[in-house]
Amino acid sequence: MMFRFRKRKNKKIAQLPANYQNEALSSILSTNEQMLKAIFQNCSDFIIRPIFVNGETNILLFYLDGLTDTRMFENVLLKPLMFEGIPTGLGEVHTLRQVIEQQLFAVTPVNKVSNYDKLVDGVLKGNVGILVNGETTGLIADFKGLEQRNVEEPATEVTIRGPRDGFNESIRTNTALLRRRILSSRLKLESLTIGELSQTSVEIAYIEGIAPDNLLEEVRSRLGRIKIDGILESEYIEEFIEDNPYSPFPQIQNTERPDIVIANLLEGKVAIIVDNTPFALIVPMTFWNGLQSVEDYYERFIYTSFIRFIRYILFIISLFLPSIYVALTTYQPRLIPTTLLISVSAAREGVPFPSIIEALIMEFVFEGLREAGIRLPKAVGSAVSIVGALVIGQAAVQAGIVSAPMVIVVATTGIASFAIPRYNLGTALRMIRFAMLILAGIFGIYGIVIGFIALTIHLVNLRSFGVPYFSPVAPLIPGDLKDVLIRGPRWTFQNRPTFIFGRDKQRIPPGQKPSPNQGRDDH
Repeated sequence: MMFRFRKRKNKKIAQLPANYQNEALSSILSTNEQMLKAIFQNCSDFIIRPIFVNGETNILLFYLDGLTDTRMFENVLLKPLMFEGIPTGLGEVHTLRQVIEQQLFAVTPVNKVSNYDKLVDGVLKGNVGILVNGETTGLIADFKGLEQRNVEEPATEVTIRGPRDGFNESIRTNTALLRRRILSSRLKLESLTIGELSQTSVEIAYIEGIAPDNLLEEVRSRLGRIKIDGILESEYIEEFIEDNPYSPFPQIQNTERPDIVIANLLEGKVAIIVDNTPFALIVPMTFWNGLQSVEDYYERFIYTSFIRFIRYILFIISLFLPSIYVALTTYQPRLIPTTLLISVSAAREGVPFPSIIEALIMEFVFEGLREAGIRLPKAVGSAVSIVGALVIGQAAVQAGIVSAPMVIVVATTGIASFAIPRYNLGTALRMIRFAMLILAGIFGIYGIVIGFIALTIHLVNLRSFGVPYFSPVAPLIPGDLKDVLIRGPRWTFQNRPTFIFGRDKQRIPPGQKPSPNQGRDDH
């Protein structure tokens, strides 16, 4: 028996019932066809391909153009049916579904559905729907063929040493990158769907026995409470589940790197993978995570500790240098060495603005140049930001609008801010820097002290999924300090962080410390 296609005249589309999601499939193929046309009315990418047997429509194939691998679909299903027909002994109409099911099972996953809700959901995810006349059960065949970006090195987290692969916009590719690194069934991936219209797939990733049960329940609870029409990026979820949405500090870590996700899962944390975005979320997050780079763990601990020491100094410079300069030049000039004070005073001769206004103007211009460099095309963005900074700074000094020391202070502060590994933490520091500037301009050194005390109180009281944001410094956990200001040797990390209360605490068995004479040959 051979199959052929025939063009059909458009008929009046049936009225779509309000509760079609709970509607069972009909055994009459024409009724199912009219219902599908009503559901996908005005959807130009919805394709229906009827297959005729003995002059009558007995099979209906439908899919969304662009989401389906039509070439594979035609080679696996259409060509065998058109040229080979139904095998001998299976010529009755009601056996067609079994024939198609057997044909597909050897090539791709096939699911059976009995209502329009599951049928439509399968098609919207890029599958091919198959209905047979006389059958109340349909088939969903996996022929997804959506184009996606290749696995590439993350542009926002570049390292000198370490893996070069990063997440892309496909959730299955991202989970596969995690599976490559943890070859154990203890790596769990719990799936859920968020978004009434977008129906975005979300995966909760954790390692069984390491992640605390109470943390898992909290993550499931917070995600389950999200009610929204669509999720376009993981940040949509981040704002719904963070502890303090009004704090400038990030309480949920985001990353494009699968090795960072796995490293955090091994500490007992939980990751949230969202479809259509390369950025995964990691909870809980501490303040110190924002100052740590993935490369800290791919170099020897001596190098890493030295780099971290420099990074913390640059962090302090980025936050306090402009406000300290304003406070000293405005209220406490006696604290500046005499020679330096004379030089600064001479440079400020003729500047029409007080130090606070001068600093705010320069900081605002610098932030504008930074933003322009990000938004412009890559080919001209960096050139515009660098040339703009040089030209504007030099012209402003020559015009007597700002002083040369202020340009140096703002430029040094900007360079220091680039050393912050996490972009969102760097953004928080830029916001707080303006507040510190205003306090320093009004109260001098006392204003900086007041701002520092308020900032410390805020950080100490902040929580991320119930974990103190300043852990393990406040509350103090001496055993976990070996990975805060410095990074201890790898063999000292015998236990996982104490502030994450998981069951499996041991990471490295005792006795792994290398001997100073190990490998020595005295003969």
